[in-house]
Amino acid sequence: MNLEEIKKNTIKSILKYSIPATIAMVLSSFVTIVDGYFVSTIINKDALAAMNLGLPILYVFLAVSIMIGVGGVSIAGRRLGEKRINKSINGFNQTLVTGILAFIILATIFTIILRPILNHVGIDISTKNTMLAYYNIMLWVYPFMMLNIILGMFLRGEGKHSLFMISTIITTILNIILDYLFIDVLRLGVSGAAYASGIAVVLGTFIMVGYFISKKTLFSFGRYKFDKKDLKQTITNGGSEFIGQLSLSITMFFLNLVVIKRMGLIGVAGMTIIGYSRYIYNMIVIGFGQGISPMISYSYGAKDYKICDKLRQYTSKLVLGLGVLFYILLNVCGKYYAGLFTRDIELVTLVIYGLRIFSFSFIATGYNVITSFYFTGIGYAKESAIISSFRGLILLLINICVLPVIFGDTGIWLIAPVTEIGTLLIVFYLLKNRNVKRSIQKL
Repeated sequence: MNLEEIKKNTIKSILKYSIPATIAMVLSSFVTIVDGYFVSTIINKDALAAMNLGLPILYVFLAVSIMIGVGGVSIAGRRLGEKRINKSINGFNQTLVTGILAFIILATIFTIILRPILNHVGIDISTKNTMLAYYNIMLWVYPFMMLNIILGMFLRGEGKHSLFMISTIITTILNIILDYLFIDVLRLGVSGAAYASGIAVVLGTFIMVGYFISKKTLFSFGRYKFDKKDLKQTITNGGSEFIGQLSLSITMFFLNLVVIKRMGLIGVAGMTIIGYSRYIYNMIVIGFGQGISPMISYSYGAKDYKICDKLRQYTSKLVLGLGVLFYILLNVCGKYYAGLFTRDIELVTLVIYGLRIFSFSFIATGYNVITSFYFTGIGYAKESAIISSFRGLILLLINICVLPVIFGDTGIWLIAPVTEIGTLLIVFYLLKNRNVKRSIQKL
């Protein structure tokens, strides 16, 4: 990583590292969205709703993977900036082993508890069986998907920002082909969607592993010396992202219960379709966050704090512009977007109305997420955790409980915008407080 190049061409460097990461993250989200498309158009909207009810499981896996990956890459990046290469490679191997063990444990736990949980939630037998058919397979696909995300983070950490994108493109194309074969041709139902995702994701893992066993990479597989301090720092540094994603899992679970109670399965289907737009935008923002994180960590390790701030500021402006663009497009083209997933007039109408309110949240989302990545990259885990906690749990749960009571069904679509705007105020305070601290330190 060339610090002088980053200084001279900051925006170019941001795009160079972030665009491949963004494409890769968006295409990664397509594994779930493509499944949803084929299930909704070929099976029915109730099957789509059943798949959405289990999405909190995906967010738990994503929470753990981002915590371990972002935390590990942050440490490795700062060590590269400090020219401590061997310690950085040791951290890479420890991060991978930690991730693999965590994903196996998670998959095992969910496999055991999924049916008992569904028995106590109160959903009908058809919905429960659909969820079990899909998630009993996907629980063992998610570990490979999350391992790919972590490997992609380390690739960007050493400047190889395109390989994960190429791997994800191949994975996405294969997933689309297999979804069509298994769901439309062979009529395997939601199980076919899960098998398609599994085969495609495992192929992506082979591609990534193949690179890391070559001699072209800085980070390489090998024995490592377990470092308790590194593990603690990994969890601490990535803890804010873990809190954010895990909180989304918890609140999504409660949100689904509220939507079912007020609107029924059609409401869940509508929330699923709208949620896909947010999922895509979140992956774009996370891609930018992952793209700049290695540069921020490296610059901070090299004690160039000014470039850290420039990277945050420029990236925040970029994602803010993208958020406004998403808001406009979804309001102008909402009917066509809904039509991609359903021909049901009642559901299309619901999605169009929900998007007009819900999509306003995109304007603030990017700024909040990038700031959280920035604090993680410089080792300010507390500030990052505060942002993630308020955005993903505290404000979100309050709004889930309060807004539907006050505004009825409209309150459901207001939850995301109100949460993001509230978080934005907290972000401004934390950044101002950070600048005050830095000014005092200079005195």
